[in-house]
Amino acid sequence: MENGSKKWGFQANKSLSTASAVTVRGVLNVLLDNLNKEDTRQLIPLAHGDPSAFPCFRTTTVADEAVVDAVRSAKYNHYAPTVGLLPARRSVADYLNRDLPYKLSPDDVFLTLGCTQAIETTITVLARPGANILLPRPGFPYYEARAAHSHLEARHFDLIPEKGWEVDLDAVEALADENTVAMVVINPGNPCGSVYSYQHLQKIAETARKLGIMVIADEVYGHLTFGNSPFVPMGVFGSIVPVLTLGSISKRWIVPGWRIGWLVTSDPNGILQESGVVESIKGCLNISSDPVTFIQGAIPQIIDNTTEDFFTKINNILREAADICYEKIQDIPCITLPHKPEGSMFVMVKLNLSSLEGIGDDMDFCLKLAKEESVMILPGTAVGMKNFLRITFAIEPSALVVGLERLKAFYERHARIQ
Repeated sequence: MENGSKKWGFQANKSLSTASAVTVRGVLNVLLDNLNKEDTRQLIPLAHGDPSAFPCFRTTTVADEAVVDAVRSAKYNHYAPTVGLLPARRSVADYLNRDLPYKLSPDDVFLTLGCTQAIETTITVLARPGANILLPRPGFPYYEARAAHSHLEARHFDLIPEKGWEVDLDAVEALADENTVAMVVINPGNPCGSVYSYQHLQKIAETARKLGIMVIADEVYGHLTFGNSPFVPMGVFGSIVPVLTLGSISKRWIVPGWRIGWLVTSDPNGILQESGVVESIKGCLNISSDPVTFIQGAIPQIIDNTTEDFFTKINNILREAADICYEKIQDIPCITLPHKPEGSMFVMVKLNLSSLEGIGDDMDFCLKLAKEESVMILPGTAVGMKNFLRITFAIEPSALVVGLERLKAFYERHARIQ
């Protein structure tokens, strides 16, 4: 690459392309590029957790009006403080306090650009030479991407399908060493649809304490539950082990495009303050972008005024969709469901390649399904489980039925003749 006789002094950071390729967005882009442009049928999106386009998942008018009021007030046209507006942080603390045995203060809350920035900040703060972090498999691949970008070694512990995708705590203990800084727990589960019991979460907390590591609790799907297990926040066990709680309004309020989330120190013993983690969080946010100020201004009204009726309606729709998904999957021999989903918006199914002709692996399956049926499903490889599939059921129930019927037709076309 030359400029006359002189070489240009810049070049691309190729590591960014490598890291982004393993994200959900990166895989979705590959699937989108493989769609048959001549297929006029509706695209059925069973690959990502954004149901906001479907009328039945429309957010509450309380949220709409809160944003309109914030904009029209002209009080939020300014830059926000690094940690977020105080009224918004107070509302988030009060919201989380409903489920905790101790009280968070606004000083424990840092507002972020969605849960994504909360993950970025957490990984950046914990990354140091030689350190490692324990991540679930399957899990949310953004953790791997950010860890790689920050040169933080990722080690993986398995989730056990036969036990409702519970954490393999023996594996956690075997993986950890003196350089382990934290373990990530995603509850309700993405990609598994699991909801952990109080007892299992307590065991996780006790294991982390024994190992001297913090727990990063990804609770972006908090309260989106519809099975037998209620949602229990990891922060309940903050007196046992320090917890960084990550969340947002993206999923429960169905507004992922509004990009407002939080990073919360659920740590009544003050260990994160004493260790300098809190100051590092502030330092990281000082060199980052802020969530939009008028959305921050709307947060108190959104959180305080949304009724339980709205949340119940969303959970009921998810329950109906999960039931449809469960029943339809029983009729598709090439996939097996280890555990019926109880929360979030996803289910993990095992792909039985022996029943298929001409399908090499899960990625090949999803690419051909997208091209032949205009149905997008996420290959398990993207979330750390080769030859599994992650199916999103958080779409209009009628569209879900169509998508699963096309999936069955795809199987029948590629079924291995016995």
